[in-house]
Amino acid sequence: MSVSKPILGLALGGTLGLLDGLSGFLEPSLAPIMGSVITFSMLKGLVSGVAIGYVAQRVHSMLLGILAGVAIAAFLSFLLILKAGMALWADILLPGMLLGVIVGFCTQKFGVRSEVAGAQH
Repeated sequence: MSVSKPILGLALGGTLGLLDGLSGFLEPSLAPIMGSVITFSMLKGLVSGVAIGYVAQRVHSMLLGILAGVAIAAFLSFLLILKAGMALWADILLPGMLLGVIVGFCTQKFGVRSEVAGAQH
């Protein structure tokens, strides 16, 4: 089965974002806002995943794919930090950057360029 890089990024980013949001249950102080934590973590993962997938179509270097993944996810994490407050910067930025590394690697390694994926149907 061949999956295009943006679709792989979307699926993987959304899944990892959801898991990141669900990890908020480990922090009791987040209980009142868990709905927002899960929603925004998953949204951040979905948007990051698609953006990383599109970059992965353009560049054919593993290193550039991973660096782009880290940069995109870090930027979106930073936007969430501005909303949530600087006190949570490590809890938001570090998992976001890890998501970028994983999605950047997987889209480069396992994703197929859209033109190739569409031609195999």
